[in-house]
Amino acid sequence: MTTDSDPTHFLDIDDVSHDDLLTILEQAGEYKRAQRAGEEHADLDGRTLGMIFQKPSTRTRVSFETGMTQLGGHAVFLGEDDIQLGRGEPLKDTARTLSRYVDAVMARVFKHENAEVLAEYSSVPIVNGLTDDAHPCQTLADLLTIREHMGGLEDVSAVWIGDGNNVAQSFALGAALTGIDLTVATPPGYGIDDAVLNRARNLGGDPTLTTDPVAAVSDADIIYTDVWISMGQEDERDVRMNDFEGFQVCSDLLEHAPEASVMHCLPAHRGEEITDAVIEGDRSIVFDQAENRLHAQKALLSWVLE
Repeated sequence: MTTDSDPTHFLDIDDVSHDDLLTILEQAGEYKRAQRAGEEHADLDGRTLGMIFQKPSTRTRVSFETGMTQLGGHAVFLGEDDIQLGRGEPLKDTARTLSRYVDAVMARVFKHENAEVLAEYSSVPIVNGLTDDAHPCQTLADLLTIREHMGGLEDVSAVWIGDGNNVAQSFALGAALTGIDLTVATPPGYGIDDAVLNRARNLGGDPTLTTDPVAAVSDADIIYTDVWISMGQEDERDVRMNDFEGFQVCSDLLEHAPEASVMHCLPAHRGEEITDAVIEGDRSIVFDQAENRLHAQKALLSWVLE
C-alpha cells in the first residue's frame, strides 16, 4: 500500500547507521527472548509482506514467513513463475503494483540492480533477501550470533575464509560498522570487490587481506566460511575446487585457532569448504546462526515499517 513518506529500503547492511544497526540487534534479542518464552509480540498485526523469489531458498523463505506470522502479520510467496515477472513484466511495474497491495517487499533476486530498480519504483520498503552482490539479512543474523557468543561486538577478531562472495561482502561492511577486526583469507582472484572494501574503510573498518588461511586464524575469535561454488557458478566447479585447495575449514586448521568458534551461513557443501566434523563439532555455532535469521529479520521488518 502506498505511503505518504519515502520508504526505508534495506539493500545492504550499510544502508543503516551504526546506532540503527545496534537498535535492530537489540530488538532482535528481545524478539528471541519473547519467542522462546512464548510471549506474544504481534507488533506488525495486519501487515503484509510480499516475498519475490528468483532464487530458491530454505532459510530465507521460512524465516521471513514465520517471522511475519509471529509478528501478527502475513507473508505472500511470489515465485518468479507465479507472477508476471516470469512473463516479462518490467520490475518497475511489479514494484508499483505490489506497493498498492502490501506493506513491504522482500526480494531474493540475482542481479543487485534488480533490487535497486524495485526500490526506485516502490512506495513501500524493499528488503534485500539476497542478490549476487550482497546478503545483508544474513549479516544481521551473523552479528546477532557473534554478539550472543562473544558478549558484544567490540574487541572481536573474525576471519573470513574462502570465496569473497556476496555473504563475505556484506559481512565485511557489517564488521566495519560494528568495529569487528576482520581478516579476509581468499585465493588470488577471489577476494572481496575493491569498491566494497573502500566502503568498509569509509565506515572505519580496515580489513586485513591475505592468501594464507593458517596465518589468518592465529588470533581468531570467529572463523566464517561459505560455499566455494555459489548458485550460477556450477560450470566453474572444477576450476574452483582446484583454486580453493587449502582453504577448507577443517580440524587441522582449527588447531591454529584454539579459541575460535565456527560460522557458516548454510547450505554447506560438507567435505568441500567445511568438514562434517567441524560443522557438527562443539565449536560450531552454525545452527544458532541459522536460527538468528528469524529473530534478526523480525527486528528488521519492525524497523523498516515502524
